Amino acid sequence: LNPYPERKFGVVVVGVGRAGSVRIRDLRNPHPSSAFLNLIGFVSRRELGSVEGVPQISLEDALSSQEVEVAYICSENSSHEDYIRQFLNAGKHVLVEYPMTLSWAAARDLWDLAEQKGRVLHEEHVELLMEEFAFLKKEVVGKDLLKGSLLFTAGPLEQERFGFPAFSGISRLTWLVSLFGELSLVSATLEQRKEDQYMKMTVCLETENKRPLTWIEEKAPGLKRNRHLSFHFKSGSLENMPNVGVNKNIFLKDQNIFVQKLLGQFSEKELAAEKKRILHCLWLAEEIQKHCYSKE
Repeated sequence: LNPYPERKFGVVVVGVGRAGSVRIRDLRNPHPSSAFLNLIGFVSRRELGSVEGVPQISLEDALSSQEVEVAYICSENSSHEDYIRQFLNAGKHVLVEYPMTLSWAAARDLWDLAEQKGRVLHEEHVELLMEEFAFLKKEVVGKDLLKGSLLFTAGPLEQERFGFPAFSGISRLTWLVSLFGELSLVSATLEQRKEDQYMKMTVCLETENKRPLTWIEEKAPGLKRNRHLSFHFKSGSLENMPNVGVNKNIFLKDQNIFVQKLLGQFSEKELAAEKKRILHCLWLAEEIQKHCYSKE
């Protein structure tokens, strides 16, 4: 990236929760990719006035302003689809935190809209920029998987705001698909005790070579945020993750990728492969949701 860009893209950040705050911090710091971006303001349903000296602007102004060319969608998952559609229709490029939408058909429509408008639509996947993932990618390369499992535990999440667990937890599914290729669904169950805020989703998947993978999301008050994994290969097995170091600036690394897309530095082939993976994961998430609800 050229440190002195010819032009800057005007950016608004929609939603100033955890992800939005990190995005604002990265945009305001002198990073190579931030040099291409000019933070104009943020949009929030709450009346905040300004955050760290960044002014709040109305959604209407963000959509109609000629200055705003890019929107970062960092709001609750349930609102992503609507915001993406509005900003693409207004001719803006969009970066959205995963999951892009809570339905596969909506995601497909939005990709079509982005292509029709000639705009970049980028779904953040910081989990693929983590040290743990880099380690796993090296570990599994060239190995013949026999079976595997990935369990994720965390505190409760409100489904109304964050979506069905297969969507809110799509980063775990993205790991499995990125490691082992496209998957098919064998079965899925959802166990819930609303009064205890307890939820457990158990998903049985299969690789193209018919190798079983189990994905479990378990949420309850007091459960620590943790990943437990176990992969068995013909040549040995991997149980749980060694300590591979701290994840540094993963949102910034994601922004770098987005800026490269804005500057047309990715090949059509790379973009098509990424889109295929994203849509495959959203399709699987929806299949899992249907499967769980058809049982009830």
